[in-house]
Amino acid sequence: MSAQQVHYPVMLREVVQYMEPKAGEVYLDGTFGAGGYSRAILEAADCTLYAVDRDPTAHERAKPIVEEFDGRLKMLLGCFGDMKDLLADKGIGQLDGIVLDLGVSSPQLDVAERGFSFREDGPLDMRMGDTGPTAADIVNTWEWREMARIFSDYGEERHAGRVARAIEKARQDSPIETTLQLADIVRSVVRKANDGIDPATRTFQGLRIEVNDELGELDRALSAAEELLAPNGRLVVVSFHSLEDRRVKQFLRDRNKVSGSGTNRYLPIDESKLKQPSFNVLTKRALPPQDDEIKENPRSRSSKLRAAIRTEADAWGEIK
Repeated sequence: MSAQQVHYPVMLREVVQYMEPKAGEVYLDGTFGAGGYSRAILEAADCTLYAVDRDPTAHERAKPIVEEFDGRLKMLLGCFGDMKDLLADKGIGQLDGIVLDLGVSSPQLDVAERGFSFREDGPLDMRMGDTGPTAADIVNTWEWREMARIFSDYGEERHAGRVARAIEKARQDSPIETTLQLADIVRSVVRKANDGIDPATRTFQGLRIEVNDELGELDRALSAAEELLAPNGRLVVVSFHSLEDRRVKQFLRDRNKVSGSGTNRYLPIDESKLKQPSFNVLTKRALPPQDDEIKENPRSRSSKLRAAIRTEADAWGEIK
């Protein structure tokens, strides 16, 4: 196995530390990937773990792990934003812990045919699953202003308009079908920054987030976690870019305080209409990976971990 193919579960020590697996409890790994978190949780305690992944190839990789742990690992095919419905189909309505590892898994990044990376040429796909529109569909059919919006909002690309117009012009000659085609178009209009990041990185991030509705999935997953976690149940989220981390931070900050009196300032507060904190935050600030992990796995450099514990208060409901 090449170094490129080695799987490193990001911030694994911290995930297990904050999850605190216990015998007899039921957990969920919202992003199975290569199974690093699932394996560590199952090894830490004689518990049951449900693992969600929208990628059918992840379910193939899981088969020997399911067998190894004698059925304590149970795989669910779908998106983690749908975890509540997926678990309901199995008769599960409450969990003792949930871990979410956001973004693209290493096995997906390292397969050129999946189209996530421009390190090698591959079809411009970027789907984490195997259904729905691809990145190629977007760059070949969307109007430039709509492309610029996702490059700016999701990729945080400062030159989003310039990139979108260059794509619109290039596709007039021939369809944009591969990762290197797209990367070269972006590089032709965006200079390499001083930080050394490839000019195509932000455009690819924006496309990937749009193709997989990653931020919508995250919002649905956080709301579902609030409903599914039992009192003292733990939520651990590992994110890889600022858009994800800000969403998790805001969700936990909101749910860590009293809110919504339903009265005006001239009337007494109606205690029955107050929303009580549904989470106690365990990490005052997002935790970065330790230096030894970054050295071993440079991909972990941008990761951040946040953790919280569920209170006995009612769930606040969907994120508005």
